[in-house]
Amino acid sequence: MQVIRLKALSDNYIFLLHDCTHNIAAVVDPAEAEPVLQHLAELKAELVAIFNTHHHHDHVGGNQQLIQKFPQVTVYGGAEDRGRIPGQQVFLQDGSRVQFADRVAEVIFVPGHTRAHIAYYFPPQDVGETGDLFCGDTLFAGGCGRLFEGTPSQMVESLNKLRSLPDNTHVWCAHEYTLKNLQFALTVDAGNTDLQERYDEVEAYRSRGEATVPSLLGVEKLTNPFLRWEQPSLQLAVKSNDPVQTFARIRGLKDKF
Repeated sequence: MQVIRLKALSDNYIFLLHDCTHNIAAVVDPAEAEPVLQHLAELKAELVAIFNTHHHHDHVGGNQQLIQKFPQVTVYGGAEDRGRIPGQQVFLQDGSRVQFADRVAEVIFVPGHTRAHIAYYFPPQDVGETGDLFCGDTLFAGGCGRLFEGTPSQMVESLNKLRSLPDNTHVWCAHEYTLKNLQFALTVDAGNTDLQERYDEVEAYRSRGEATVPSLLGVEKLTNPFLRWEQPSLQLAVKSNDPVQTFARIRGLKDKF
């Protein structure tokens, strides 16, 4: 399974999954249809699945046009998003499985950004290989999504599920927010040398117009303040020793940043 990153809208990423053996494709969170259709035409591939993480328009905006072009496509989404994802046919729950090409993904229920948000995790096939996590707007490189429909405790639980995955996991998040996220992270975790080094690297990437997605989950665990609510330095920065309150206060600061 090849993962192809497509740019969309102002800062979105769409992920096209290509089964080279059978020349079929699936797409994760098609914000708009045109980049997907263009790349499918180049590959001469048939679209067989749409994997949505949540209902926001910048993740499902291309669904209807893709369905019109490929009427046999199967549209997946969270069970609690029923009625909110265009064309949804399969309603997934925590622990559900979906298959594409020779890979099987575990569905992880991660409410917080929205009440029905899910993520898709494709474990590595062999020792030493990298897994693939498609996490929508729950976890970002250097950050996390805003809490539009969920609570801080829900988001902490959701992020903890993702944090428990292997370090050698590609984090395919849906927006190019990394530089701004790390600028904020330095305001609450300035003594983190791993974070300082990452910021310099990301600044160089972006100055060259290069993408910072995917990141590696192991890097996120070291540098992303929204996965580090138990760290004394962060608790001190927001004057709380409660993990959920620490997370909530950091999220509140980021909302105003």
